[in-house]
Amino acid sequence: MLPSRSREGQMRDQRLTAFAKANRQKMPEPAMQMWLQIRAERFMGIKFRREKVIGEYIADFAANDPKLVVEIDGDTHDIDDPRDALRTRYLESQGYRVVRYSNVDVTHNLEGVLMNLAAVIAEMRPPLPNPLP
Repeated sequence: MLPSRSREGQMRDQRLTAFAKANRQKMPEPAMQMWLQIRAERFMGIKFRREKVIGEYIADFAANDPKLVVEIDGDTHDIDDPRDALRTRYLESQGYRVVRYSNVDVTHNLEGVLMNLAAVIAEMRPPLPNPLP
């Protein structure tokens, strides 16, 4: 397969794109719960994409404005997994902020996860200018 260009003009691996597309069809339940809350600009007016290819990685959910990646970590993710640290460093080098939530948090405390995500986004967005008196 030949690589294609992403929206940012970078070359994209077609196999990775096909894998991301397949992942969208079989999302784990916690990821689906999160997706239902943040899709279609429902969450703070932000357009999130699911299973977005960024370089050689696939982000669970990613937004371009603000540049934010949301990862839902299942049981296969150790707290100190060096692969997650490497992946986070790469995504951050591309200008993204990465936030991670566990399957357990999403399943049992979705409201708390969304509150935390809202706080992260508020921190990333510049404050509105003060109105003139």
